[in-house]
Amino acid sequence: MSVFANLPAAPSAEKRPVTDTRHGITRGDDYAWMRDANWQAMFKDASLLDPAIRSHLEAENAYQQAAMADTAELQKQLFAEMRGRIKEDDSSVPSPDGPWLYGVRYVTGGEQPKYFRIPRDGGEEQMMLDGDLEAEGKPYFRLAGAGHAPDYASMIWGYDDKGSEFFTLKVRDLTTGKDSADSIDNTGGGAAWSADCSGFFYTAVDDNHRPNRIFYHRLGTPQDEDVLIREETDSGFFMDVSDTRLNDVIIIGINDHETSECWVIPADDPAAKPRLVAARQTGVEYSLSEGGDVFFILTNSDGARDFKIMQAPVATPEPEHWSEVVAHKPGRLILSVSAYRNHLVWMERENGLPRIVIKDRTSGAQHAIAFDEEAYSLGSQGSMEYDTEVVRFSYSSMTTPSELYDYNMTTRERTLLKRDEVPSGHTPGDYITRRVMAPADDGEQVPVTLLYRRDTPLDGTAPCLLYGYGSYGISIPASFNTNCLSLVDRGFVYAIAHIRGGKEKGFGWYEAGKRGNKLNTFTDFIAAARYLEAENFTSHERIVAQGGSAGGMLMGAVANMAPDAFGAIIAAVPFVDVLNTMLDDTLPLTPPEWPEWGNPVLSQADYHTIAGYSPYDNVSAQAYPPILAVAGLTDPRVTYWEPAKWVARLREMSTGKAPVLFKINMAAGHAGASGRFQRLEEIAYEYAFALKVVGKAG
Repeated sequence: MSVFANLPAAPSAEKRPVTDTRHGITRGDDYAWMRDANWQAMFKDASLLDPAIRSHLEAENAYQQAAMADTAELQKQLFAEMRGRIKEDDSSVPSPDGPWLYGVRYVTGGEQPKYFRIPRDGGEEQMMLDGDLEAEGKPYFRLAGAGHAPDYASMIWGYDDKGSEFFTLKVRDLTTGKDSADSIDNTGGGAAWSADCSGFFYTAVDDNHRPNRIFYHRLGTPQDEDVLIREETDSGFFMDVSDTRLNDVIIIGINDHETSECWVIPADDPAAKPRLVAARQTGVEYSLSEGGDVFFILTNSDGARDFKIMQAPVATPEPEHWSEVVAHKPGRLILSVSAYRNHLVWMERENGLPRIVIKDRTSGAQHAIAFDEEAYSLGSQGSMEYDTEVVRFSYSSMTTPSELYDYNMTTRERTLLKRDEVPSGHTPGDYITRRVMAPADDGEQVPVTLLYRRDTPLDGTAPCLLYGYGSYGISIPASFNTNCLSLVDRGFVYAIAHIRGGKEKGFGWYEAGKRGNKLNTFTDFIAAARYLEAENFTSHERIVAQGGSAGGMLMGAVANMAPDAFGAIIAAVPFVDVLNTMLDDTLPLTPPEWPEWGNPVLSQADYHTIAGYSPYDNVSAQAYPPILAVAGLTDPRVTYWEPAKWVARLREMSTGKAPVLFKINMAAGHAGASGRFQRLEEIAYEYAFALKVVGKAG
């Protein structure tokens, strides 16, 4: 008997056929009406949503609630478990900067972070920003962080209270604790102080949600008097602005997914004309880290596919003055670089494992910080200070809770500062983490990280949650995740497929899963599922596939290509209407995404490639497994109508009886609920679905 027996009738979406002709090819779309004609305004005010669309989305929510009603107690139990693994009254280890130590704290029952600082030489703690207080009465609230000024007297903080990622910036006097009249709307959330702290630089976001202008705001003046520093006219490139540890250079970054360009301004001269470091060249990326009178430059120029580190004088940073510091080594991907007075620090990954490398800037001697586990995650937190011998990093694995260390770069002494607590208890020895290799269709070996209880039978009967992403070169770390223990403790094998499109095996692994090679991403994931079944970790009908955003596109693609390989699919904020979105250059992310997916507007070849896998366009008459789609109404990254249309077409075309559920958060965007516990409720819902479909909801 189906676990979804006796369901009410699913919502049946009205068909309003429209056609679109490109490159001599005409396609029809029956559900294009689900896109609100006034979507830009609606993202800022959800009450403007077309009533017909709202009615349909509310019907979808009512249907999924009915389908999942019998898991209400299970969801509460899962939520309680996951919350029980979080130390509610937790605090970060404060980081030094000048006369203060800066930290972040949560309190019992609190949803939002609280930013505080303590005098470095001892004294009373000062609360800089209370996120819970600022969020009071708001259904959605997300902080953009808090950046203190170089003189330590004030700070910039930002918030989004709609989920649409239009951030408002405020300036707070840290002596009085009060905000000034300065209020900057429609920003990307970040800012960089001028050296004298009389104003700051910020990125403005246009109506299409593109960060395309850098402004300078002088404190005490209205926003409409802000000075435009630089504007990007190519809609395919986004802008950002940042400062350096020495607070003497402002860096303007301009980039898409494969090309970058940097401009620099003296932080003590906001009126100075920005200076170009290196003009953009398609496919060439670079970034800057200031190291006194030189910039260290992380770049893939001149064929350094896995990146190298160069340096150039701050006074003459152009490419003709670059010299090599760390050579390119194929297969060793350099991920980031940070400069300090006496040392250069970079994060790299080789053979799928990360390490931190430290180089003495005087002697040239270098050494690495590495660990011995089969699969683990490292995070470099660096230091806010330039003149320091100590950097901070975190370490975890699928079985080991996160550990925070201070590391002396000269003495090589490693000091454990904090080990994350699991209040409800956690015994690492009860679990096994492994890295296995699944053979892909073309002979490549796809890494798969596994976590399961030591007493889980590996005889093909265990259910499995198989997670994947595989886009933008993003690597999924093998880090500690307390939430997944709620599945693992119920007999699940938790698996992460490190498929092509990420950079787990270097930059070539990314290139082998983008644009014309995108099918590799999908076939790798299917190969991982087949391998886990062949090796008796699980069986196909007990595999629940999960992915979000571009990983949600992965879910839609594998559902079309191999529905028999999965027992169910969870697609969060899924990018499933790829062709229509990439054809529409008015959408927020479309032009910058063309380097990742291809430009079907100009290229017939790209059109055919995307049309060949776009999940919405390839839904066909076949039996699909149970599918859960999750979305947010004000999401500017993956618009709500993509999953809404996909779900409607799945219901129309499927020849099977498995349900398709669509849960849409009407008060959130891409990241879902904003509070730390509200987010757990959403995860509990998805896990309850996974348990239900494999018959473990009881």
